[in-house]
Amino acid sequence: MDKTAGEYYFTRLETVIFGAGKVESLGRELSRRGANRALIVTGKTLGHSKLLDRVKSAAGSALAGVFTGATQHVPSQTVTELVAEARRVGADSMVSFGGGSPIDTVKNAAWQLMGGRAGSRIVDIGAGGAESGRGGDILHIAIPTTLSAGEFTPAGGVTDESTKVKGGVGDPRLQAKVVILDPALTTETPAWLWASTGMRALDHAVEGSYSTRHQLVTDTLATKAIELLNAHLLPSLQTHGDDELEHRMRCQLAAWLSIFGMSNTRGGISHALGHQIGPMWNVPHGVTSCITLPHVMRFMAEVAADRFGPIAEGFDVRFDERSPRSSAVECADRTARFIGKFEVPTRLRDVGVPREEISRIAGTVLEEVKRANTVGTEVMLEQLVGILDAAY
Repeated sequence: MDKTAGEYYFTRLETVIFGAGKVESLGRELSRRGANRALIVTGKTLGHSKLLDRVKSAAGSALAGVFTGATQHVPSQTVTELVAEARRVGADSMVSFGGGSPIDTVKNAAWQLMGGRAGSRIVDIGAGGAESGRGGDILHIAIPTTLSAGEFTPAGGVTDESTKVKGGVGDPRLQAKVVILDPALTTETPAWLWASTGMRALDHAVEGSYSTRHQLVTDTLATKAIELLNAHLLPSLQTHGDDELEHRMRCQLAAWLSIFGMSNTRGGISHALGHQIGPMWNVPHGVTSCITLPHVMRFMAEVAADRFGPIAEGFDVRFDERSPRSSAVECADRTARFIGKFEVPTRLRDVGVPREEISRIAGTVLEEVKRANTVGTEVMLEQLVGILDAAY
């Protein structure tokens, strides 16, 4: 039997507050951390929603302003605009309200406000963090309305508008100190967005499980996340009232579990594909997971079937360690059937990706896959092309 050994790195997240109506704790959390100039950061849709009024009210006298310019895939210009607005209102804290876009916009703006260079590349947080900026820390409190779970990581993506290539920043200080999970604030999230970001959470759990960096702690978190998503994601869109809020709450907890281990394991091929397909053709990352995950799982079933145990347990699939391939393939099939229960795109052609671009996508993604080094064997360009062909 192999020796059990490893390391698990925690982020600087201090508090997770969860439950219907818990947005009311925002003012208290700002006050106890000495913040009295909070800038709420969101997108245009939530910027015109009555839900924003709840967040503004909860911030109380600490509210310094609202920025509604966050957009999908975080164009660098929106970060520049947020930095200017934060300086204009004298913000000592930022409250991201929405999905991954406002959350990552805040992280990138905070990085610049702390003196970091714009466009710095994401680093391995588990290996000790990034270079330090020069300024003081910016308090970030996150109130998510999707299941993308970016609020639980200290890294944030940003897109170069000229090349449409996504990069980002990573620094332990960029981790939100407080996350408020309030299912009552998710009820206006479009069904396709809620479902697809649920698949993004599933993607986190799956790719964390078959990463070469997986360990017992991350495996355990991933299994429970997969189990919760299977039990609650569909009912969260089919129920009403208190039942709906409870199902949504369980989904939010699943999203937390799905990514809390992934800060240590890092992502795999499905995530790398999403990072490039998303900004190039303006496809939400949740949707890219709906398209790529089953096909990447089938590839991984051939190269790392022995790592599918936690995934199989989450899907309630019998797993034979002596002959794991069939169970791993069944997990991929279960994932495809699960995604098929929702009204989300499942093919690259459905989201406007030209077939002739597949080779170029594969070439760009190959570099990220090699950097992440989570597969455990060398991945060839033609293998990535094969995955993309299957997903077309």
